[in-house]
Amino acid sequence: MAPGQEISSRVLTVPNAISFLRLLLVPVFAVLIVQGHDVWALVVLAVSGASDWLDGVLARRMNQVTKLGQVLDPAADRLFILVTMLGLAWRDIVPIWLVVLIVGRDLVLLALLPALTRHGYGPLEVSFVGKAATFALLYAFPLLLLAEAPGTLGLVASVVGWAFTWWGVGLYWLAGVQYVRQTRTLLRGERSR
Repeated sequence: MAPGQEISSRVLTVPNAISFLRLLLVPVFAVLIVQGHDVWALVVLAVSGASDWLDGVLARRMNQVTKLGQVLDPAADRLFILVTMLGLAWRDIVPIWLVVLIVGRDLVLLALLPALTRHGYGPLEVSFVGKAATFALLYAFPLLLLAEAPGTLGLVASVVGWAFTWWGVGLYWLAGVQYVRQTRTLLRGERSR
């Protein structure tokens, strides 16, 4: 969000509609990945990634940054990450411990919400590190799926996909630590009042 940009309470905006459509793609992707329709699953992931970028750009350019959008966008990202990880684990493309690492971080952040809500705070604003982590993971998943292809394409996709995966997991946990610290700082400030 640009400095000084107003956050609206509006619900019906173009960026919110895009985020909502992205949420609707989650079960479509889940069915495609489980049934082994890899090409269509890759198409859905590509559309989801493009729409994730597009809704943020439109929200800023059209001055349609909303409270709902600040919840919908990360929710769609988290759901896509979760469903993709579970689908890839179901297909034995990624190990289950990787799913545990990623879901574990989200559970840590979910545990912060009751304390934040009790003190009148909503979900924390997504940080640059958090955005970079999500980008890396959402870039990694199609590559890991593409790594199932035979030959050089599969080999290159595997190497690059796992590189993005490790960067994404590292940044994901770094962002998680930042969110925990930010929550602690906010709650300490509340106690000192």
